[in-house]
Amino acid sequence: MEQTKSKTANAPLGARPQRPITDELRERVRRELPEIAEIKNEDLRAKVVEAWAFSLAGSSYDSLIDMPACGVPGIFEAKSGNQTDHLRAVTRQAILVADDFIRNFPQLEIDRDLVVAGALCHDIGKPWEFDPVNRERWASSRHTGRPAIRHPAYGVYICLSVGLPEEVAHVAAAHSAEGNMVARSIENSIIHAVDEAYWQVMTAGNQVNPETIPAAFRRP
Repeated sequence: MEQTKSKTANAPLGARPQRPITDELRERVRRELPEIAEIKNEDLRAKVVEAWAFSLAGSSYDSLIDMPACGVPGIFEAKSGNQTDHLRAVTRQAILVADDFIRNFPQLEIDRDLVVAGALCHDIGKPWEFDPVNRERWASSRHTGRPAIRHPAYGVYICLSVGLPEEVAHVAAAHSAEGNMVARSIENSIIHAVDEAYWQVMTAGNQVNPETIPAAFRRP
């Protein structure tokens, strides 16, 4: 299969030289995240694929299924599965919420494509934060922090590097606690709520290793 290097394939900050972004890697992203097909805008759909290919190519991971199923390393660690389980569940559930609001509250003016793209890309920075090479480097230094850059901030870099719209970069940046410092968009508000609910339900259903559950989520 032809290997074509992306125009955006410069080396990420502090990481090893970027591997080439190949058509095979792009196709793997499409297979592992089939909800990408829900995006109607062709350009947006292609850039979501490119963003995940770019993110993986700058990490030790060849595939999203190689990444552990947890919120961040060592926290909300699911008992089974891989990172696609969370990404796909959040995307499916965000679509259901968005569709209900679009149908019953059209005055909200929700952009369905932005919901799908944002949900798929909300954790786009995780290959950086989960990368064992990065984690080893951070653990050996007092000067980088651990991690040096959390996945929401690094996700902005990924999104903007491949030309995703600001609206999607905003979701990557502010879907988590970082978003408490800004006014979230309506699409991001849906994704933030669904993202949090996912881990609450998984925890309540005894699907998270108890020692990795933050104190605020533990049952008395």
